[in-house]
Amino acid sequence: MQSFGTRLSRRHVLRGAGVSLALPLLNGMLSGSAMGAPSQFKPWKESKAVQPRVIYCYVPNGVNILEWVPKTLGKDYELSPTLSVLKDHKADFSVISGLGHYNASGGHSGADTWLTGANLKGVPGSDYSNTISIDQLIAEKHGKQTRIPSLELSDLSGTGGSGHSHTLSFDRTGTPLPAEDSPRRLFERLFVPETAADRAATLRRYAARKSVLDSVLADAKGLKKKLGTEDQKKLEQYLSSVRQTEERVDRLEKWVDVEKPQVDPTLLQLASKPQDAHDRPMWLDVMLELTYLSFACDVTRVVTFEWSREAGGYGGGGENHHELSHHGGDEGMLAKLATIDRFHLERLGRFISFLKETDEAGNRMLDNTIIVFGSGMNSGERGDHSPHNLPLLVAGGKSLGFKHGQHLNFGDNQTAKEPLSAVLLATARGMGIEQEKFVDAASPLPGLFQ
Repeated sequence: MQSFGTRLSRRHVLRGAGVSLALPLLNGMLSGSAMGAPSQFKPWKESKAVQPRVIYCYVPNGVNILEWVPKTLGKDYELSPTLSVLKDHKADFSVISGLGHYNASGGHSGADTWLTGANLKGVPGSDYSNTISIDQLIAEKHGKQTRIPSLELSDLSGTGGSGHSHTLSFDRTGTPLPAEDSPRRLFERLFVPETAADRAATLRRYAARKSVLDSVLADAKGLKKKLGTEDQKKLEQYLSSVRQTEERVDRLEKWVDVEKPQVDPTLLQLASKPQDAHDRPMWLDVMLELTYLSFACDVTRVVTFEWSREAGGYGGGGENHHELSHHGGDEGMLAKLATIDRFHLERLGRFISFLKETDEAGNRMLDNTIIVFGSGMNSGERGDHSPHNLPLLVAGGKSLGFKHGQHLNFGDNQTAKEPLSAVLLATARGMGIEQEKFVDAASPLPGLFQ
């Protein structure tokens, strides 16, 4: 464990020649006891944000489905061995089985389509073509009212590659939005105050970007007249992306002089590393703690969190998650896979507890927060990588129209009566989006949303 000398204030500055510069967040600003040990973070007693918000939590490689799916249905269902980890929260979540994406091909491209429901090879002549994810559809409305329209989190930064995405989020052109994997960088983005010099540099950067965008749009007007019909369509798709970027820059400019919320980082383990097997529990916890704080401060209302990319990931003891998903029915490997599943649900349960313990105008914070947790792959009884009967649970959002304390089943591996898109549509409706349909869903999932 790292030792610390003098404890530094988060607002410590370097002074010289009449100039002061703010320091970045350094390890010396954190308490030594908060590094590499179980988190001591405590939820707030009260949040005054009182806004609807949603988080989509993705785990890769499927689960041990044999120990995940409850054997009974309805309100009086009995928790499965894996889901028993969440017994204290049974009244606040719904287990949903039998759903899948009809258009998806399954396998380790599950993260790419989990929130889009797209057929990645559905466009003739294209090997990969995605569509807008449900979180971005929601962020188009709620993002206008918050500093950050949406947060994209993952254990690997950036966007990854086609079919092995590091992000769950895709804009209207199907372009992936890069994810953040560093707790330290995320905290700085959300809560560290910017100096006057920082703000001036930001405004110059935005002005330069807008100048480029204006130039592109001007040139495009002349080019469009020279193109054929198909090329005009492609150009219009590109220009749509440029206009979205222009809108984002305009919106960000308005927040430059708005003070960020003040949050003490002392108990946050911001040095935790996502690819360090030892740090894995701490890293998951601190990313969910930062999500909780961003919700409580209304910095954002939309979060996607890919806990690991497909064909990757660790268990709480450093187990190779991907390797165990190819279990072939081996009982020992299935038992280890179930251990990882319970580890994930323990982290989720801790996050749910935070939301239950925080009051929002007489309701629990959980009642205004929708949580979707699951995977875009089912490893099945023999290690199959199927897009059917995906492991899924939805928690929270009771004040937003969600009903819980139940196991809902809609078919089996091949005969699902409803698509997963019906759950995604329900989350949009719960967030106040008047969306008539989403992909192959014409209505919210029956029994889940009222």
